[in-house]
Amino acid sequence: MTCIQIERQALLSFKQDLKDPLNRLAAWTNNGDCCKWEGIFCSSVNGYVMELHLRSSKLGGKLNPSLLELKHLSYLDISDNDFPETQIPTWFWNFSSNLYYLNISYNHFQGQIPDLLKMIHPSAVIDLSSNNFNGPLPLISSNVIAIDLSINSLSGSINHFFCQKLNEPMKLEILNLGHNLLSGEVPDCWGKWPRLVGIKFCQNNFSGKIPSSIGSLTSLQSLHMRDNSLVGEIPSSLKNCSELLTVDFGNNQLSGDIPPWMGQRLPKLAILSLFRNKFNRTIPKELCGLLSLQILDLSHNSLSSGIPSCINNLSAMASRDISDNKIFYKTSKGSFFEDILLVMKGRVVDYSTTLKLVKTMDLSDNSLLGAIPEEVTSLVGLQSLNFSHNLLVGSIPGNIGAMRSLECVDLSTNELSGEIPPSVSHLSFLSLLNLSYNKITGKIPTSTQLQSLSASNFLGTELFGAPLIESPKGGRFSTRVEKQVHDQHEVDWLFISIVMGFCLGFLGVFVPSLFFKSGGLEYYQYVDEIRHSLSQIIYKKILKV
Repeated sequence: MTCIQIERQALLSFKQDLKDPLNRLAAWTNNGDCCKWEGIFCSSVNGYVMELHLRSSKLGGKLNPSLLELKHLSYLDISDNDFPETQIPTWFWNFSSNLYYLNISYNHFQGQIPDLLKMIHPSAVIDLSSNNFNGPLPLISSNVIAIDLSINSLSGSINHFFCQKLNEPMKLEILNLGHNLLSGEVPDCWGKWPRLVGIKFCQNNFSGKIPSSIGSLTSLQSLHMRDNSLVGEIPSSLKNCSELLTVDFGNNQLSGDIPPWMGQRLPKLAILSLFRNKFNRTIPKELCGLLSLQILDLSHNSLSSGIPSCINNLSAMASRDISDNKIFYKTSKGSFFEDILLVMKGRVVDYSTTLKLVKTMDLSDNSLLGAIPEEVTSLVGLQSLNFSHNLLVGSIPGNIGAMRSLECVDLSTNELSGEIPPSVSHLSFLSLLNLSYNKITGKIPTSTQLQSLSASNFLGTELFGAPLIESPKGGRFSTRVEKQVHDQHEVDWLFISIVMGFCLGFLGVFVPSLFFKSGGLEYYQYVDEIRHSLSQIIYKKILKV
């Protein structure tokens, strides 16, 4: 079948108002079959244009209402182009109600999004993410099964969205509201949305407690509420969500105990991220029952007691198997890839399509006591291990060299003693080993990886050997930084004045951050690094006085 004449003319009119620097639409001319034009898919039965695929084409200009002539169009993708900062015309929103797939993400469209209550297709997918839309969250039709409104400037409460009077059950399975300016409490109306599989509320201004009705979402597989101001405890009703693969509550103000039932009632959990909260007491040994867990981040809390010795039961971390390189959750329209923010090698990295390859454990910045259990060396699939800034004692596990996948190890600022195990030299992928500010002694083992590390990784220890530099007194090795403050026995007022000046400047940056949270995880990580470095320098200076 050849294309319909009126639809060919409509497409040519649509092209007229577009800027096409890559000449992707060069074949769109008055001659030929428009069903063979690039980006056009027609029905094999009647020749009507059914789908328009124009993503990532550098297109600009404006949207021409000639699209209204494409009466049978059901799929439109103009994402990742260069449409300017203009409002979407009203006719376009009315026209889109006939589509089962609409994707205009990664452009510069702005203005408010009207309510999308007239989506005719029984399983519509809408992606309006990464634009400049503002205003309140729009209401949606019960026919929408996935909507992505992330990375915009939507604001206000979401209570009207969730708690509206519904005449029919909602079919929504995927809801992404991340990276907006939404605020207020998370509504307690989740019972009206029984099909939800994935929820993303990251990086907004939500406050209050996590509502108990969220436990009614028994199909839920992915729950992201990172970077908000949520308080209270994790609701016990969440134990009903046994299909969960991801729980991401990082950077909030949640408190209380980490619930032991998470290790018993959430057997499929692969990602547990609770960093930067106010959780206290112990790491429950029940978490050792999470056999699928491959990312555990409990850093920056107030956890005490020891690291559970049953840690070797985390079988996903104990495996080097990388046969499937993606974590995804399933919906009626296919699979959606999971993603998470991780701190790797001192940098914040957003992992998505390679997430299955990443296996990390971060327990840093707590008050953990006792020794590092030898059982941790069974986790041979780990790529990153961070136990820094705790109160750990004893020696580094002797069999750490068995963890051949390790790329980053940070044990700094503890009370560890003894020598570096020789087996460390077997870690051929190692690019970061930070042992600074411990009581570790002896010679640094010889290996290509260790001698290529920065000497700052061994500050505040009694280690010697490369990459450290031998002191002129002999018999001990130190770094240049240590030499600069060596053997000073009187108060260095210049040093103190510099520190005070630094602190005042630091407060000038830190205090505004209390009122403006937009800096996110990268800002707080940077602040922590400065805080730890400064405290250690002052501590060492006082010891020398």
